[in-house]
Amino acid sequence: MTAELSRLRPEFTLFQRLKAGPGRTTGYRLTTADHIDELSRAGELLYRNARYDAEYAIDRRGVSDLVESGRIPVLHMGQVAGATAVGAYPIRWVKVLLWCPLSVTEERCQGRGDKDLDARLKVWHETRHDLLDHAGSPWSLVLETHRLSAAEAAHAIDQAVADKATAKVRDVRRLVA
Repeated sequence: MTAELSRLRPEFTLFQRLKAGPGRTTGYRLTTADHIDELSRAGELLYRNARYDAEYAIDRRGVSDLVESGRIPVLHMGQVAGATAVGAYPIRWVKVLLWCPLSVTEERCQGRGDKDLDARLKVWHETRHDLLDHAGSPWSLVLETHRLSAAEAAHAIDQAVADKATAKVRDVRRLVA
């Protein structure tokens, strides 16, 4: 979907989170846990989390570098707290909730050849609970990715950005039921 966004407008750019730990390396800026700790102590992180035996962080400087170069940062996040925390960075954010059923997640993971399928399905359940726990959180756009192609989803996101869509509370309980 991010690739489709970039095809629509080259300004859309994947924000490469800092990552310390094992697993995938593509799409991340690799670092150490100590470096993430240093940035945290200095107040330079918008958000950090641990998942899949790794530490991840969204740093102010990384977001600033994209914004200052005229790009639109696309952040992939899996926690409501993270989607809320980045709002501290002073740009107009469009918060998009992407969702699909567990069976679709499983099919997609198998199709990609993910070797950590059980961990990914566990994260799906954690995300569902997180969304239910924060059902009153506002979203600019909610997309059910199993009902849209990546190109259709990208067009909807691009339109939300163009329209300066405001975030509002959505029926998340129905969505994740």
